[in-house]
Amino acid sequence: MRIIAGKYRGRRLKSPPSLQTRPTSDRLRETLFNILAPRIEGAQFLDLCAGSGAVGIEALSRGASHVVFVDRSRKMCALIEANANGLNVNDQEIEIVTAEASDVLRRRARKERPLFDIIFFDPPYASNYGTVLNYAGEHAPRLLSKEGIVIIEHFSKNDLQEEFGALKRYRRIKQGESSLSFYTLATNLSV
Repeated sequence: MRIIAGKYRGRRLKSPPSLQTRPTSDRLRETLFNILAPRIEGAQFLDLCAGSGAVGIEALSRGASHVVFVDRSRKMCALIEANANGLNVNDQEIEIVTAEASDVLRRRARKERPLFDIIFFDPPYASNYGTVLNYAGEHAPRLLSKEGIVIIEHFSKNDLQEEFGALKRYRRIKQGESSLSFYTLATNLSV
């Protein structure tokens, strides 16, 4: 895996040691960040089920101001830390959390912290997305900035709901067996 663009462009990242973790392909990451380009500079970015950290590190490389990496696996969090250290990422730019995605959302929704501009959620394709997405939709105003978005990477044959609470899907991109579904606050789409 390599960083596609920005200040870390061309730098290689360590990959997960097993096939249990499915990294976002370089091609899909490039598509994602071509779409996010106008939003990424200075963004507060949450990378849920971060794996190797490639998506969040790409966000930093392209100008995000802060990235929170979340993975339930200690091994994956150690890999994220190794990848960040290998690039000499400033400690002030990142936070690495070993926890379940839903637990992190619950804690963040209760605290006064900067809201996220972008939440990227890439769970294992066989997992139940509903718990996390329903919670994110129910508490979106406490998690997302006014123009914030949630992006879910999922198996193309698994079509997600159009709405989760206050979140409404406004775009879907298919690329091979993977899809990206983009959600924003429904109030942003009603104008």
